[in-house]
Amino acid sequence: MARSRNSRRERDSDATVSETVDGGLAQLLPDRDRVRAWTLLIDGAPQSHVDLDDPGHLSFEYQRRLGHVIDLAAPAGRPLHVLHLGGGAFTLARYVAATRPRSTQQIVERDASLVRLVRRELPLDPGARIRVRSTDAREGLGKVPDGWADLVIADVFSGARTPAHLTSTEFLDEVRRALKPGGCYAANLADGPPLAHLRGQIATAAARFPELALVADPTVLRGKRFGNAVLVASDLPLPTAELTRRAASDPHPGRVEHGKDLTDFTGGAAVVVDASAVASPAPPPSVFR
Repeated sequence: MARSRNSRRERDSDATVSETVDGGLAQLLPDRDRVRAWTLLIDGAPQSHVDLDDPGHLSFEYQRRLGHVIDLAAPAGRPLHVLHLGGGAFTLARYVAATRPRSTQQIVERDASLVRLVRRELPLDPGARIRVRSTDAREGLGKVPDGWADLVIADVFSGARTPAHLTSTEFLDEVRRALKPGGCYAANLADGPPLAHLRGQIATAAARFPELALVADPTVLRGKRFGNAVLVASDLPLPTAELTRRAASDPHPGRVEHGKDLTDFTGGAAVVVDASAVASPAPPPSVFR
């Protein structure tokens, strides 16, 4: 349920910025190790980390993995057309702008008051070609011209859950429409044991894309704990060997599943359609402690 639109803003003694936005209580916490870096939390759940002095720095595990996808989407430095479904603190859009100058990007973030907070406290580079739309992710996706995007990144959470209408084949049909031939779709998914949501999302993506890969912490893939997994999909073969190398060399190493191993991991899960879609499971309270 959305909170009141009457925002409350205060600066604590440690320079934390707190403000009520549509999605709950937003907090920007300063990073003690980086002078102009901040972590965005919504109702206590970490959403994004931004370093204004070094937008190429990705602190969160899942954002590093999405950064690898961005790096491998085209030769280094080549500008891209990127659609971000879910804005947070605009971390990945800043990363694209820093690593691929002259890229053209659209961010779709439903929470207009969060957008205003981030723009005010963590302003975007005025020279970056980034447009922000405050609307529902699927509605914003529907307004993207056919074949516009080289890359669509979905990182949408409401109350720490992915909304049901962003989990179906109908949603992925819209993603495919917006992608250029050979373009790439990447989604940040969150799940825990028994991984039913994650398996269903892989099966759903496989119904619309011939090439898939999944990047996650091995303990998450084994169903030992709740966590994030990055699903990557395309019409063309994915650079799985390089993605595997990069994920394995991260500070928190990830594992890449693809091909038959990924099919086996899915375990015959049902494809999700609008009529049967449900939101992703809520994380246990212990995840954010």
